[in-house]
Amino acid sequence: MKIGISADSTCDIPKELIEKYDINIIPLYVNLEDEQYTEAEITHKEIYDFVSKTGVLPKTSARTVIEYKEEFEKLRKKYDALIHFSLSFEISSTGNNALQASKELENVYVIDTKQLSSGSGILVLSAVDKINEGKTITEIINELEGEADRVQSSFIINKLNYLYKGGRCSAVAVFGANLLKLKIRIQLVNGKMEATKKYMGPLKSVLPKYVDDIIKEKPPVLKRCFVTSSSEMEDVKPEIIEKVKGLGFKEVIPMQAGATICSHCGPETIGILYLTQP
Repeated sequence: MKIGISADSTCDIPKELIEKYDINIIPLYVNLEDEQYTEAEITHKEIYDFVSKTGVLPKTSARTVIEYKEEFEKLRKKYDALIHFSLSFEISSTGNNALQASKELENVYVIDTKQLSSGSGILVLSAVDKINEGKTITEIINELEGEADRVQSSFIINKLNYLYKGGRCSAVAVFGANLLKLKIRIQLVNGKMEATKKYMGPLKSVLPKYVDDIIKEKPPVLKRCFVTSSSEMEDVKPEIIEKVKGLGFKEVIPMQAGATICSHCGPETIGILYLTQP
């Protein structure tokens, strides 16, 4: 059986791996006032320039049921079965739209990754591994649904401006964080974003502590780890990549987050994402 993989563009996997593993990306939409773009048509820099000039956050929107059905129908012509990976159902309606579309077709399976960004990407690449190992579609789906609860997705947000503009935190929280120079750790918990820890100090000194803390709290399977950021962060990202490599991961994947994720978290956000031990 030839099994295909598709994923929402929010999975944040490098282009070279998408091409290498024949992963089919279905882009979500980003709206800058009256102009609509797919994630493939706009960069994080354009997002930040727009917000800087207008003071208005982009709006992101899901694919419709009809659009997913059309995408799935095209892909089913190439594969005997298709596994689609969705952004957490708790965060966006896109997952339920994909699920509804899949019910109208045969051998199309939708995975609620319960994650965002490269947290979803961890599951996508895990599926690639399982397909290459020759596992059946039933084995793959069952294992992926279990692994969705074992993905560690977390980020340090350097500035809360975008979360404030998006209504996800209060002006008081922003003022307090700025006054005390706090950095907030956001984690995916049961598919939802939660602030789970606060760090005090400059980002460069906070990030090593964050990595040490999250590795201790969520011991990893030392197979694969993403280091994903919402901007280049050349002053801190290389150090975090080297620190993660020093932990013994076989594969460390640097990644620039796509437009949807950047629209919500803003610049200077960075995190590590990996599969935890059972």
